[in-house]
Amino acid sequence: MIVTALVAGGAAGLQSSAGDAIKDAYAGLKALIIRHFGTKPEVTVAVEQAQESPEVWTAPLKDALTKAGADQVPEIVRAAQEVMRLAEPEAAKAGKYNVTITGNVQGMATGDHQHVEMKFGQQT
Repeated sequence: MIVTALVAGGAAGLQSSAGDAIKDAYAGLKALIIRHFGTKPEVTVAVEQAQESPEVWTAPLKDALTKAGADQVPEIVRAAQEVMRLAEPEAAKAGKYNVTITGNVQGMATGDHQHVEMKFGQQT
C-alpha cells in the first residue's frame, strides 16, 4: 500500500487538476519516509525516482521499502492510507486501505490477491 500511495500521489502531484490535499498528503508521506530512512540511499533514490518514472522504479521502490521495514512504521502506514483515501476515495470508503498494526508485528501482507502460507509448530 505504501508503494501504491507513493505512485498514486506522485502521479496526482504531476496533474494540475489534483487537489492540494492530495499533493500535501503525498508530500507528507514522502517527507516521512525520507526522514525515517534518509540514511538508506536505496530508499531515498527509489522514492525520488519513482515520482519521475514509476513504470521503471515501482519494483525497486517496493524492494527498498520492504527491506527497510517501512510497513512496520505505523506513521508511514497511516500517511499512506491518507494518500489513498484522497486519491481513491471510493476504494477507501469500501475499506480497501484499512490496515491496523498493533503489538510486535513479525510479518505483514497487504494488497490485492495476497497469498500467505503459515506453518506453526514442529513439521513432520
